[in-house]
Order: sequence, then structure tokens, then C-alpha cells
Amino acid sequence: RKDIRNAVEAARAALGWSTTAAHNRAQILYFLAENLDYRAEEFAARIKAQTGESINSARKEVADSVERLFAFAGWADKYDGAVHNPPQRMVATAMVEPIGAMAILAPPSRPLLGSIALLAPALAMGNTVVLVPSERSPLSLTDLYQVIETSDVPSGVINIVTGETKALAKTLAEHDGIDAIWCAANAEISAMVEKASVGNLKQTWTSRGLYYDLADREKFEGTYFLQRATQVKNVWIPYGA
Repeated sequence: RKDIRNAVEAARAALGWSTTAAHNRAQILYFLAENLDYRAEEFAARIKAQTGESINSARKEVADSVERLFAFAGWADKYDGAVHNPPQRMVATAMVEPIGAMAILAPPSRPLLGSIALLAPALAMGNTVVLVPSERSPLSLTDLYQVIETSDVPSGVINIVTGETKALAKTLAEHDGIDAIWCAANAEISAMVEKASVGNLKQTWTSRGLYYDLADREKFEGTYFLQRATQVKNVWIPYGA
């Protein structure tokens, strides 16, 4: 609980990330991707050691993770709002804003890509994150801290907490300092997260025990998670005859 409390406090203290220019957020994500790519072989070896995958499979996971960071770096300054023309004599602008401090519980499989695929869209949209990596293979993400520290990511924007997924999920879901929670876990944990999140009306996304192939670029490199990482503010502007 203390680790979660400290992580949430750090995430909330870093909410100024949301006011960082989208172009600057994009540049930081590009830098993060480049630094991860520079250490690709090291991360592939770590994944192989943790999961028993072949080295080629581990290398592909790292390459897919780098590609995902590049993709959402590109989205950071391109996922905008819209202007609507209602019947009345006014214009309605739909402004896309980050949700705030988010909690992400990564899936048990593909320890690096599973976390990056959820982390990247949240960061691109200006959210800060408390990330719980795969319980079975967390070391790839703890190693990622070294990359984060050399990639100009502001302190508190990414906070990684390792441990038992079920216990950490409950604590995060009940924490009033968390504004949204994404949980890629079994049906039992997903249901618990949805129930425990009602206290402060968190936005939730859960996998409900279903398998999501986060390596699917067509589905998950686009707006699927961007929509869930943002909220829309409508501003109505009347005008005369």
C-alpha cells in the first residue's frame, strides 16, 4: 500500500505533463523508442530468460515495442478534437483532454509489449501512469526504468510498481487519486476492478478475462486506446445573425 501511495502521489505531482506541448511529448516518446531500440539485444535476452521464448521471438517483441512507441509518438500531436455545427446558431467545439493519473495493469503474456502497448497511448495523450507489469515476468519493465531516466521523461510521469496483480489492482481501483484504470487480467480481477472503481467514478477498461492480441497493429496502433485515454470537453459558442 505504501508503494502504491507513493506512486500515486508522484503521478499526481507530475500532472503538468498534460500541459506539455503535444509536439514535445511526441519528441520524448521518439527518444524513448530510440533508446529502447539501442538496447534491444539486452531486452531480448532478458525476455528470453524470463519467459523461455526463443531469442528470435524475444527480439520481435522488443522490435514491436519500439514500433509501438514510435507509432504513438506520431499520434501525440495528431489526435485532436472536432468542430460541430448544431442546428442552433452556434458552433460546438469538442476538445480532447487527458484523463489525469491512470493505473495500468499489464497482461501476463508478452511482458514488454503488453506494458508498452498500454503505456504509450496513455502517455501520448498527456496522462501520468502507475504501471503494474506482468506478475510473472516483471524484470523487463524494471529494466525499462533505466531507459526512461535517459529519455527526458519527467519524474513521476511513469511509475512502475511490481507485485501481486490482484492485490495491487484492488488497491489502485479503490484509490481516489487514480482517475482511470486499465486492467488486462482474468475475469475475477476485472470484475473486482470495475466494482471497486465506482468510489470516485473512475473510467475503466478491463479485458474481462478475454485475450487481446496487443501485437495486432491494425487494431491497437490506432485510436482504440487513444479514445480511452482521453475525455471530451464540449464548448458551445453562440454567434449572431
